[in-house]
Amino acid sequence: MEFIQFIGERWEFLWGLTLEHIAISVIAIVIAMILGGGIGIIVSEFQQTTRPIMGSVSFLYTIPSISLLGFLIPLTGIGNTTAIVALSIYALLPMVRNTYTGLTQVDTAIIEAAKGLGSTRWQILSHIKIPLALPVILSGLRNMITMTIALAGIASFIGAGGLGVAIYRGITTNNAQLTLVGSLCIAVIALVSDVLFVYGEQVWKKKRVACEKSVKKKKHAITVTAIIGIIIAIYFSLFNPVKPQVKIATKPMTEQYILGEMLAILIETNTDLHVDITHGIGGGTANIHPAMIANEFDVYPEYTGTGWSTVLQEPGIYTNDQFTQLQNEYSKKYNMQWTGMYGFENSYALAVRKEIATQYDLETISDLRKVAEPLVFGAEYDFYEREDGYEPLIQRYNLTFYQTVDLDIGLKYQAIEEGKIDVMPIFTTDGQASQADIVVLSDDLQFYPSYTCGNVVRHEVLQSHPELQGIFDSVTQILTNETMSQLNYDVEKNGIEPHDVARNFLEQQNLLK
Repeated sequence: MEFIQFIGERWEFLWGLTLEHIAISVIAIVIAMILGGGIGIIVSEFQQTTRPIMGSVSFLYTIPSISLLGFLIPLTGIGNTTAIVALSIYALLPMVRNTYTGLTQVDTAIIEAAKGLGSTRWQILSHIKIPLALPVILSGLRNMITMTIALAGIASFIGAGGLGVAIYRGITTNNAQLTLVGSLCIAVIALVSDVLFVYGEQVWKKKRVACEKSVKKKKHAITVTAIIGIIIAIYFSLFNPVKPQVKIATKPMTEQYILGEMLAILIETNTDLHVDITHGIGGGTANIHPAMIANEFDVYPEYTGTGWSTVLQEPGIYTNDQFTQLQNEYSKKYNMQWTGMYGFENSYALAVRKEIATQYDLETISDLRKVAEPLVFGAEYDFYEREDGYEPLIQRYNLTFYQTVDLDIGLKYQAIEEGKIDVMPIFTTDGQASQADIVVLSDDLQFYPSYTCGNVVRHEVLQSHPELQGIFDSVTQILTNETMSQLNYDVEKNGIEPHDVARNFLEQQNLLK
């Protein structure tokens, strides 16, 4: 009953993601069907192209999906466009292969007979080869459709829509129901698509030759539908003008979801602006900052230490007295500014399982040096690549761990509770930190920089919408570490939605008109 109730409560959200998922999948399928079919025909007709073209398509198929998304981001940015391009590339192979196979397996005797009757190359292809190869081509199309729908779930990693958003957000916020519903919805869409495809194939076989009259009727219906569509589009464009839009991005963290919702609620409640918010962009700053430069986003919550080391790539440890320099560099290099500093500082800390801390009397990170060798270290993917991440940490403290494990940020606490890892970096505002069976070690060598949280905004946005400055002023210094940690806990353990947590807090602060 709880599961059904959960679906009912989140129906609007899940339905929206389902429609996005279907739209992304359908567009990618159509593109792959046209391109793949065309390439398959070219390869079958011009045999000398078989090896290079089939080899290239097969090579693209071997690239891991995450890597392909990473390669495409500099070219097509983040969001649905990149997701569609990646899905289309992956869908090419089964379409190309089956088209080529079907066309080359047509009986040569039939082709020779057609040539003897004076048929042209095009007539042989369109009237003989393709109709006879169609069952094999449709088999490839069927497999491609199911694969594309399933693979579309990864689109959320780069800020695209679809049901992957539910799965990824569920993992990040420790919401197993959301993850399960997202996964089941994708499975249902794939299953229904397969059933509809089989049914459509059977109907097509029964009505292979349509009469001229029905074709004309279809043409009239299409014409009428197009006219109605144009009229509706004109009506909405004239009488329902779209509000100016502010595009917000957040990283894949509970805290960022809450902050993003806070900004969205404040902007839409207290101004005439509409907000388009993209939650949980994989790669965090590494993908969001380039998208800000490309004007794909207008504002996102960021941390000063990350801006200093990851964006500006400045050497040394960031401290709060360098904020003016940070601000000036952002303005000069990127035409952006920091504003609306929330008041809390989400710094890294190192935590170990409580039984290990008790066994070896661990209090500081330096204490780990004598016991680290048999321990397993687990962290989110980007921690191993950061300027203030794994390598600098172990060098500073002279640590050697038995093994390192890459984990999604939402699974770290589960992994340490199950004993799969022994040591992990945490954020000082983690909602689960106070309840987990861990001990946070003191940073006795002061390795970690300051990570004060604020908003990075494009100058152009503030110039176009000066009323936004009042919104950023209203959130300045409204959060402490303890408050932010409690808000995170409400989401991760109490199961409250980030939007509701954000609204409740803003109402308590009397910030909503």
